Amino acid sequence: MKDCQSIIEETYNLVKEDNKGNVASYIPELSKVDSNKFGVCLTTVEGEQYTYGDFNESFSIQSTAKVLSLSLAYDILGDQIFKRVGVEPSGVAFNSLSQLEAENGIPRNPLINSGAIVICDILCDELKDPKKELLEFIRRVANSNTIHYCPKIAKSEKDTGFRNYALINYLKSFGNIKNDVDTVIELYFHLCSIKMNCVELSIAFGYLSNKGKQLITHKRILSEARTKRVNAIMSLCGFYDEAGEFAYKVGLPGKSGVGGGIAAILPTNFSIAIWSPKLNAKGNSYRGMKFLELFTSKTEDTIF
Repeated sequence: MKDCQSIIEETYNLVKEDNKGNVASYIPELSKVDSNKFGVCLTTVEGEQYTYGDFNESFSIQSTAKVLSLSLAYDILGDQIFKRVGVEPSGVAFNSLSQLEAENGIPRNPLINSGAIVICDILCDELKDPKKELLEFIRRVANSNTIHYCPKIAKSEKDTGFRNYALINYLKSFGNIKNDVDTVIELYFHLCSIKMNCVELSIAFGYLSNKGKQLITHKRILSEARTKRVNAIMSLCGFYDEAGEFAYKVGLPGKSGVGGGIAAILPTNFSIAIWSPKLNAKGNSYRGMKFLELFTSKTEDTIF
């Protein structure tokens, strides 16, 4: 990509000092992170890589991992998963209970908490050892065997996850959780505890920029048709109730997490990961959003 490194560095330095927001202190383990950290990695479909800042430091990817669990479930079951979870933007908070009541226990999409919990239930149905096999899948898409669940973060999620317990029990009351509640929520908390650095996260999302093929090994992760649909879901639902704002200002499919990470892709071109822990009022990385808005304006790289 022409002048990519210089554009990344220029954009990074423009955004660096504008570090507004707050870390996600409602998960105690996340509040311990250094809020000044800021890293970027872009990986092209040709395998070229551009990095800057704290790109090599691991962080909790949180909800960004929901795209990976969705991809695994989608690869196993295909469109059957959408009988139990929708594909529409939520327009409300990612942990909303009221929407489930209004829509009879069918989560609006698989990237809000209730939808990701249903996806975890599907994986508990379909896999012999869900926790192990999900981690193996994530390692495969990231081409890294050093990725692990973080026990401290998983415990912190569990100790404070009252709203998620409410969601899963509410889903169970509608018959949209088939397995034991504790088993499913345990998988969900571990999914959110995954730690990666920007390089690993950029590579992990690379198959979504590469027509379903892993960037390094070129092994197929999803069919082209299913890759298109996951990208569409990210475009509509990847940033909680700020998805429209992200599409308007950035114009890339992507997913954020309350650990301050964002992964975004330009189909047939690149995947990019940004990490900056302070979040805006909607729960998305403040500097991450600003970086991508400026970066795509400079490069004119957008799906629109």
